[in-house]
Amino acid sequence: MQRRLNRMLNSSHDHKLLALMDVKGFDPKEVTVTVKDRKVKVLAEHEEEHTTARGKEYNYRNITREISLPPGVSEDEVTYSLGPNSVVKIEMAHKCYPCLLGN
Repeated sequence: MQRRLNRMLNSSHDHKLLALMDVKGFDPKEVTVTVKDRKVKVLAEHEEEHTTARGKEYNYRNITREISLPPGVSEDEVTYSLGPNSVVKIEMAHKCYPCLLGN
């Protein structure tokens, strides 16, 4: 899936797009996006607790991705959204030529 997303990103003609990240299997409440120190960080964390005959078992998984903002892009210009297809879309307010997509 990641290769397909990168291919979509690299072939995109929308120069406002900074990154796409697949967070399938995570609830939207488990996905956090922060913009700080000229970096965008996407964190998805999921924890499950199961009670078995031998006691409690925990299942934990997470995904972290951090990208640097292109030169000339302010942290205030970054927007992000989580679509119904479980893909986080990170964009900037104006077009950037050239931007390195998918840092």
